[in-house]
Amino acid sequence: MTTDDRRFLDELKDAISLRTVLLVAGVLLVQIAFIASYVGAFHHPSPHRIEVGVVAPTAQAGAVRDQLNAADGTPLSARVVADEASARKQIRRGDLVAVLVADPASTRDTLLVASARGTSLQTAVEQLATAAESKQGRSFTTTDVVPLQSGDARGLSGFYLVIGWLVGGYLVASLLGVAKGARPANLRRAVIRLGAMLPYAVLSGLTGALVVDQLLGALTGHFWALAAVGTLLVLSSATVTMALQVLAGTIGIGLTVLLFVVLGNPSAGGAYQFELLPALWRTVGQWLPNGAGTTALREIVYFDGHGAAGHVWLIAAWAVVGAAITLVASGMRRSAA
Repeated sequence: MTTDDRRFLDELKDAISLRTVLLVAGVLLVQIAFIASYVGAFHHPSPHRIEVGVVAPTAQAGAVRDQLNAADGTPLSARVVADEASARKQIRRGDLVAVLVADPASTRDTLLVASARGTSLQTAVEQLATAAESKQGRSFTTTDVVPLQSGDARGLSGFYLVIGWLVGGYLVASLLGVAKGARPANLRRAVIRLGAMLPYAVLSGLTGALVVDQLLGALTGHFWALAAVGTLLVLSSATVTMALQVLAGTIGIGLTVLLFVVLGNPSAGGAYQFELLPALWRTVGQWLPNGAGTTALREIVYFDGHGAAGHVWLIAAWAVVGAAITLVASGMRRSAA
């Protein structure tokens, strides 16, 4: 073997080290997980226990409810509602997705819906109601009780706003890690880095709300509430990213992508709402900031904030836990050193 051959092999080994191979393998795994998660969540949306109501004369109401609940695969979870006024109230509060109001004087009923809950969900309910009604030789007209705002045509503005805030949070935390070291040198540095996230998060929340409200008119009338939720979302993704970097170094960035992008985005209830997702995504999504943020914004903008508090507290808990892990792990590393 010539000197040039040895030099080439040495350069090859240096370029393709074990660490490089492992990093490339890690990227491949993330790529496969990304494909599996998005395709797995969206390739076959199927309704699961969508909460609907039935308004009908006492003698018929139970039978109509049972007929809806008897559909294969339990796509609906129907219950009897006293009257149309109560039905509309429950839809406006977000307690019910839709209500079928039977008209005993004709064969044409009314389906009360809330397109603000998601157009995919509305379509699924209409299809199921059509199948159930046709068996009885009946039909219905659709009335939208909580329509989408004119600038939010498909009801996806809140979902994309949440994604933007979360991306901003974990990108800025990742960049700080790359520039200043994935693991803060000591507890004091960790405190400073976490403290720097607060003004960034506030600014992100305000500018995001400004864009969708005043600039684009996509989600209007709730500027300060949107800004507050956005601030918490940015803090949650930033602090969790820092925590994962402290625990796993640069690999923590990859773990962040797995959590927020690979698992969080398809399970957030944006393009397809929770009731239409497979069991894994339907369950996990409601516990991640992506899903909690998407639902909170929907409830704030369209349902007078009913049910939003629990989701906001969940996002805040992610931010607090991320910050706590960052501080504790940084302190332990300093002590071990």
